[in-house]
Amino acid sequence: MTSFFLLVKAIFLAFIFNLANGQPEGLKIGFYEKTCPYAEVIVKKTVDQVLSVAPSLSGPLLRLHFHDCFVRGCEASVLLNSPTHEAEKDAVPNQTLRGFHIIDKVKSAVEEECPGTVSCADILALVARDATVATMGPFYEVETGRRDGRVSNLTEALNNLIPPTANISRQKAGFLEKGLSVKDLVVLSGGHTIGISHCSSFNNRLYNFTGKGDTDPTLDPHYIARLKLACKPGDQNSIVEMDPGSFLTFDADYFVDVEKRRGLFQSDAALLDDSETKTYVELQASTHGSTFFEDFGVSMVNMGRIGVLTGDTGEIRKVCTVVN
Repeated sequence: MTSFFLLVKAIFLAFIFNLANGQPEGLKIGFYEKTCPYAEVIVKKTVDQVLSVAPSLSGPLLRLHFHDCFVRGCEASVLLNSPTHEAEKDAVPNQTLRGFHIIDKVKSAVEEECPGTVSCADILALVARDATVATMGPFYEVETGRRDGRVSNLTEALNNLIPPTANISRQKAGFLEKGLSVKDLVVLSGGHTIGISHCSSFNNRLYNFTGKGDTDPTLDPHYIARLKLACKPGDQNSIVEMDPGSFLTFDADYFVDVEKRRGLFQSDAALLDDSETKTYVELQASTHGSTFFEDFGVSMVNMGRIGVLTGDTGEIRKVCTVVN
C-alpha cells in the first residue's frame, strides 16, 4: 500500500508541476546572446579539451547534471562545499561523483570572459550536453537562464536521489514527483550508455541478492560470470563499464544490454517490469531505427527545467563551490 500511495502522491505533484505547461519563465535558448555571446563556445572548447585527454570523464560530467537536478532542482547545489561535510556531495550516493574540478575549470574560463554573468547551474547543463556530443551522442539546444541556489543539504540528497537498487514503482514515482514522464525515465536511463560504475552499486546482485548468498535471477548468468571476474565478494571500489565495449561511445547499445538481461543495475533490469518502459526498451534495441538520440535531447531539456531559479531568485556564484 505504501508504494501505491507514493505513486498517487507523485502523480498529483506532477500534475501541479505541469500546470506551468512547459518552459519555465526566464529560461530560453540563447539567454546569454547579448551578455556573454561566447559562453557556449567557451564551455564546449573546454569540455572538448578535457575529454580529448580524459575521455572517461564524459559519463561523470553527464551524471553531475542528473544528480544536481533531482535534489532541489537544477540550481548547482551539488557543487557546494560544506566545512562540516553536510552538503549534497557528502551524501553516500554522491561520494562517487567525479568531474567537479572540470566544472571549476569551465567556470573560470567563462568568468574570465564575462565576470558574474553565467550561472554554475547553466554550466552544468551545457557541460552535460557537450560531453554527450563529444562521445558521439546527439546535439540538442540547451535552455539557459538558470540561477544558482544557496543551500545544499546531505539529507535532501539521500531522500531525492533514486538508488540503483530501485524497482520500477520507485523509479516512476521519483520521476513523476519531478514532473517527468515515464518515457523520460526510460530515455534518461539510457544515459548509462557512457561511464563506469563501482562494484558496490550492484555487488549484491552477484553474491547475496536475497540475503542467502544467491544471485539475481533476472541477470543473465553469463554476464554474472563476467562481472564476478571484476568484482569479488564485498568489493566496493573496483569498477566496470556500464555499457561493456562501448562505454565511451554514446549509442543505443544500452537498450540491447537491458533486453538481454545485462542491465548492470537493478534499476536497469526493472525497465522490463513495466509494459510502457519495456516497449520502449524493445523498440530502441531493435534494428528498425532508433529514436533514442532525438528522445534523449527532449528528455534532457525536460530534466533541465526541474525546480529552476530564474529572474531575481538565487544568485550567480563567482565560484561554484561556495555561495557569494
